[in-house]
Amino acid sequence: MDEQAPRKPRWRVRVAARLRAIDTDPRLVDVAREARGRLPGDERYGDPLSTAGDAPAQLLGQRLSSPAGARPSAAREVGLGALQVWQALAEVQGRGHGRSELAIVFTDVVGFSSWALEAGDNRALELLRRVAAAVEGEVAAHGGRLVKRMGDGHMAVFDDPADAVAAARGAVAAVAAIELAGHSPRLRAGVHVGTPRRLGSDWFGVDVNVAARVGAAAGPGEVLVSSTVCERLHEAGARATRAAGADAARAAASPQLAFGRGRPLDAKGAPAELEVFGVL
Repeated sequence: MDEQAPRKPRWRVRVAARLRAIDTDPRLVDVAREARGRLPGDERYGDPLSTAGDAPAQLLGQRLSSPAGARPSAAREVGLGALQVWQALAEVQGRGHGRSELAIVFTDVVGFSSWALEAGDNRALELLRRVAAAVEGEVAAHGGRLVKRMGDGHMAVFDDPADAVAAARGAVAAVAAIELAGHSPRLRAGVHVGTPRRLGSDWFGVDVNVAARVGAAAGPGEVLVSSTVCERLHEAGARATRAAGADAARAAASPQLAFGRGRPLDAKGAPAELEVFGVL
């Protein structure tokens, strides 16, 4: 005879039912939602965009926002409100509110799709692995943060525009050294500076779109930077000169970056006055 699972005492069943009734009371849920609207941060925290990623807070947000937990619940609103405040505090510290300036880098392999059709899946996958190792190694070596992989492309962010340009140049050189079945891929990269907004594990905003267009405008083996990047690099050089003296600054910055002639970034959504420069 099978053993029956012990029954919960009736008083526990009644208490649990009462707590569920209170938690799902529409009036209490409305109060909790209204309170969230008064808290700092994104009151819509909990949607798929804001909880994307594998950080502890994002994983907890995914759990609270899952279909199983999506029923009206005052406790759920309180939990998401706490995560909302945590996100707001993180943003105040400069981690994504769209107020802190970042350098944004986009890279991709020129002509990859056409080559992959001829090369086949196995070789295409092997090339993607080698390209990823080359690009991501340079991003890490220069203090950047990989945001996402997009097939044969990458997006990364850096606190310092000089580091972003150095990583882009290093990635282009590293990919140029790859050879697979007689094929030598060519990487292109674009760098732009702006104030994107972080949402979950991704970054959004006009400046992200501009950076992607700068990258798309680069030629094979080229690093293209926006005029904003050039301005920030010149400003940093001027500060170094003032702080260390002209002789010391010249010695420290001996391998100076050189840029080609500027040209308008003729791309939809990009500011009309924005120019791009190739890094020589």
